[in-house]
Amino acid sequence: MKKLKIIGIVVILIGLGFAARQLFSTKKTDNSKGYKTLQPTFETIVEEALAIGTITPENEIQVKSKIAGIVVDRFVEVGNEVNKGDIMVQISPDPTPIELTEARRDLEMKEVALKNAKLQYDRNVELLGKNLVSEEAFESIKLKYDQAKLQRDLSKDRLSLIEKGQAGQVESVVKSPITGTVLEKFVNVGDPVVPLTSYQQGTPLFTLADMSSLIFRGTIDEIDVGKVSVGVMAELEIGALPGKTILGEVVRMSPKARKENNATVFDIEIKIVDTRGITLRAGYSANAKIIINKAEHVLSIPERLLTFENDSVFVELEDTVTGTVSKHPVEIGLSDGIIAEVKSGLVSDDILVERPPKEIK
Repeated sequence: MKKLKIIGIVVILIGLGFAARQLFSTKKTDNSKGYKTLQPTFETIVEEALAIGTITPENEIQVKSKIAGIVVDRFVEVGNEVNKGDIMVQISPDPTPIELTEARRDLEMKEVALKNAKLQYDRNVELLGKNLVSEEAFESIKLKYDQAKLQRDLSKDRLSLIEKGQAGQVESVVKSPITGTVLEKFVNVGDPVVPLTSYQQGTPLFTLADMSSLIFRGTIDEIDVGKVSVGVMAELEIGALPGKTILGEVVRMSPKARKENNATVFDIEIKIVDTRGITLRAGYSANAKIIINKAEHVLSIPERLLTFENDSVFVELEDTVTGTVSKHPVEIGLSDGIIAEVKSGLVSDDILVERPPKEIK
């Protein structure tokens, strides 16, 4: 029994040795060539240009008041949808003491001017009756009198509005100038409001935008701008929504470059044409992949296998019969930097040779 055990152990050891020898022999055979082999494949190759920017409304405006005062009520909040003409905020005029004084003095001056104009008018009426003044001169005097009355009435109405506003009897409302969404609010109840005039910007009340019309605004590198034209399509990747894309169309490109972070870039705008069911928000950062060229289901090889000599392109092929390796010219088409289209020179059954990368010493 002991002898049989010894024989069994010897047989196992011999078997293990034979297996190890075969394994070593196989590895040596696989590595003896010093290269890998692969075959061409059929791929879809897309050449793209990249633009970086944000999603913004195409039309975004600020709402301002044309009268000064205090906010007494606000009817909308951020995110509300409003229609053109909807009341957004109510303002009570709050004139300063200087404005009130100026209005009173202005009315007094207009009263004096009207009194003098009336005296001249009455005098010329008598002169006209005696044929001592021409019709043309009389009409000029009458026009000045009528203008003086209008200016007096205007000053009187202005003073009345200021006095009523000071007493809290007059209120004004600011209405929405467009149909859209409230993106920002800048005032609360009780805040003072400076009016929009020809010499001052005025207090912004709200920011409004039509969120149904969105646009991508960004920049594209000078290397790619010459390849892109208005009307080409683009896939937009939203930074806040990984894995989801929307479709856009290039609508504008700046004819002038500018510097940004030591790089030369051009401004570009891409109109959103299909959100693909994604809810977009103003200010989303996005990358736009602009499709320049596309080749579908074409014979392709990795670009790393190509070598360039004297304006010609070559690959290395292995002869399946003799096992020899030789250079073979090919014609290359579209490339995305990783995979290149082969227009001629190869078939799908060819065996390509891939040399190992050279070690840097």
